Amino acid sequence: MKNKKLNAVQVWKQMEDLAVPRLHLSVFDRAVYSHLLRHSRLEGRLELRFSILWLARGACVSGFAARKAVRRLIGKGALRLVERSRAGHVVKVRLPEEIRSLGAGKIAACAPARLPSAANIEKADFLETRALRQAIHAREGGVCFYCLRRLRPMVRCLDHVVPRVRGGRNGYRNLVSSCAECNSQKRERRAEDFLRWLCREGRLSAGELSGRFRALARLAAGKLRPSLLSQRGEKAGSPAYNTRGRMIRKQEWK
Repeated sequence: MKNKKLNAVQVWKQMEDLAVPRLHLSVFDRAVYSHLLRHSRLEGRLELRFSILWLARGACVSGFAARKAVRRLIGKGALRLVERSRAGHVVKVRLPEEIRSLGAGKIAACAPARLPSAANIEKADFLETRALRQAIHAREGGVCFYCLRRLRPMVRCLDHVVPRVRGGRNGYRNLVSSCAECNSQKRERRAEDFLRWLCREGRLSAGELSGRFRALARLAAGKLRPSLLSQRGEKAGSPAYNTRGRMIRKQEWK
């Protein structure tokens, strides 16, 4: 059986829009899946033999993290284990459209994205679509909400201010754009406690810490609405402001 010619751009979009959010892939899962996909399906190979050491080096993670990620990806259906021996693992790497649990997501991805109206924004799930996730990132103006570090689009994350295990929801009042380091270090801590820890570690000044506390208060009060564009390309609702108190320009959303 020959591997069909793939559209790499389309595969990447499906991975970012479907596989990562719907399978809840961690930063390590995404790095491992991307590396295996790159060296198998994008090279025309249906199956790939590899060692954990090779995978860890290529994905820039530890051997322990690589092994755990492979197990999780097998459990989620992104990988199918064909063989495991001292010579290494043999897996079939599935494309996002081939993962059974993403069947409904593939259909949804083909439909035009609908953005919530100003009246429904409080009930909207901002992890549901790429457009809504991008709106949260744009609101922060390209910096981490917590440490104010400049973010690159490929490594930024969305973090729950109130963790899901503590009842936090996926609304715009509880989601912020963050760097992978803050996303990993915060874990289940209260946002206020984590910000104080960043200040003690020298990653925030006293003035920046006060500004972060004010941003948290504004976020909880619903004063930091993300900028949503209607399908006609116009902003919906009242003007939106980012976490530094500046009005979000239309160019920033794009």
